[in-house]
Amino acid sequence: MRTLGVLLFPEFELLDVFGPLEVFGHRSVAHHFRVTTIAREAGPVVSAQGPRALADHGFADCPALDVLLVPGGMGTRREVDDPRLVRWIATIADATRTVASVCTGAALLARANVLDDRRATTNKRAFDWVVTQGPRVEWVRKARWVEDGKFFTSSGVSAGIDMSLAMVAHMVDPVTANTLANTIEYTRHADADDDPFA
Repeated sequence: MRTLGVLLFPEFELLDVFGPLEVFGHRSVAHHFRVTTIAREAGPVVSAQGPRALADHGFADCPALDVLLVPGGMGTRREVDDPRLVRWIATIADATRTVASVCTGAALLARANVLDDRRATTNKRAFDWVVTQGPRVEWVRKARWVEDGKFFTSSGVSAGIDMSLAMVAHMVDPVTANTLANTIEYTRHADADDDPFA
C-alpha cells in the first residue's frame, strides 16, 4: 500500500487532480494506493473552475508519503513565489519515493529545484513560462509525459491521466494499467513520446 498525496492550492486545475485520482483511486488498484489531499491548511480549496476540493491535511500534519502529485492550474503563477510552499515541496520530494506533476505543476517542482539536471515536460501552451522557472532542467517540448528516475512530469491537463496509467504500469503492472484504461473507457496514449499537442 502506497500513500499518494495530492497537493491542492487556490486555482488548481480540476482535471489535473481528479483525472489522476480516477486512476489511483479506482477500485481495481485501491489495495495498492491510499489517496489523500494536502494544502497549507486542511479544509476546502477553490479550483480554477470554481468548485472546491477538500484538503484532508495541512502541511503541519501531512502524513509520510510514497507518492507526491503536484497539479497545475492558473494558481501556479502565484504559488511559484510562495517560499513556504516551495520549501514544503522540496522537503517532501526529497523524502518521497515517487514525485509527479501534471501540466504547470512542473513549474512548482522546478522552483523547488528538485528537477535540476533532469528531463521534464509541461503544458505546451505554458511551456515558455514554465521553462523560466527551472533553467537547469532539461525541458522536453515534445512528450506526453517524461519519466526520469523517481520523477514523472506530464504535459497539459488530460495528459496527467496517461502519466498516471504509466505510473500504475510501473508500480503495479502493465496489464493492470491497460485493464484500468479500458474500465474507465479512456483511449490511452501509451507512448510517452506520442504528444499530439506538441
